[in-house]
Amino acid sequence: MNVTRIHHVAYRCNDARETVEFYRDVLGMEFQLAFAEDRVPSTGEPDPYLHVFLDAGMGNVLAFFELPHRAPMERDPNTPPWVQHIAFEVESLDALTASKARLEAAGLDVLGPVDHGIFDSIYFFDPNGHRLELACNKGGEHLRRRAHAVAEDMLAEWARTKRAPRHARWLHDPAENREQRAEH
Repeated sequence: MNVTRIHHVAYRCNDARETVEFYRDVLGMEFQLAFAEDRVPSTGEPDPYLHVFLDAGMGNVLAFFELPHRAPMERDPNTPPWVQHIAFEVESLDALTASKARLEAAGLDVLGPVDHGIFDSIYFFDPNGHRLELACNKGGEHLRRRAHAVAEDMLAEWARTKRAPRHARWLHDPAENREQRAEH
C-alpha cells in the first residue's frame, strides 16, 4: 500500500450552514462542494444527510456531515475535550497572534499561545464543540530531528510503563528549550 496523503477528514456537525460559515468566514477556508443523499451510498441505509467539504489548504480537505434525523451529537464522555482536536498550521508567530485577535474579536474564547518546544499553538472550539488548534512551527529542523531521534525509544518505554518518558522533556521545559535553540 502506498498512501499519498489524506483525501479528507470527516466530522459530524449540528448545522451545515453554520459550520460552513464558521470555517469559511472565520478561518478563511474555501467551501468546495456538498453531497446530499437520502440513503447512505456505502450501506443503502435510509439516513438523509448533507456532506460539506472545505479546503484547509495544500490539498487538505475538511468535511462535515449534518445528520438531521439522528440523535443529537455528543462528545465521547470517556475522552477529555483536549484530546480530540483538529490542528491547522499557520505560517508564523505573527500569523498566530493575528489569528488569536481575530478569533477573540469574533467572540471566541482562545487559549494560548502554548509553547510546545517545536511549535506554538492556540486552542478554541468551533460551533459544534470540536476543539481546534492553530499552530506555527519554530525552532528549526535540528530540534525536529532531535525529537524524531527519540520517538521510537519513547514509544517503547511508554508501552512498557504507561508513564511519560523523559527523552523529550526539553520540549516543554522552557529553560532547556531556550538552551537548545541557543546552541543552534
